[in-house]
Amino acid sequence: MMTLEEARGYFADDIYAMSTTGIEIDDIGENWAQCSLSIEKRHMAVGDHVMGGAIYTLADFAFAVASNSGDQITFTTTSSITYLSQPKDMKLIARCQCIRDGRKTCYYETKITDGLGNMVACITSNGMHIEKK
Repeated sequence: MMTLEEARGYFADDIYAMSTTGIEIDDIGENWAQCSLSIEKRHMAVGDHVMGGAIYTLADFAFAVASNSGDQITFTTTSSITYLSQPKDMKLIARCQCIRDGRKTCYYETKITDGLGNMVACITSNGMHIEKK
């Protein structure tokens, strides 16, 4: 399992999630991760709402961090998101937890809240494991 600093270094090359979007890795453990996003103007859609794609990107990246901290690489095969509400402040927090981890596939759940603890979205993700080369 990676340490927090190792995970930050490993995922630094994920230019879209970390540099373009601005997601940060807050914490990591065995089969779980917490990532966050400080909402800025670039994350907003017409109507002054957070773009659904920004919320989904946070969830997908949290899944990547949670599921790729071991000896294998995991890719998303399917994912489903349910948007529950708009955030009430300018921070999003994604907590991703493994529900089932098998030899070839896995299933994770990610809950996204705002900085005040209000639920924003729930995401389920299935992944496929392959060996690192």
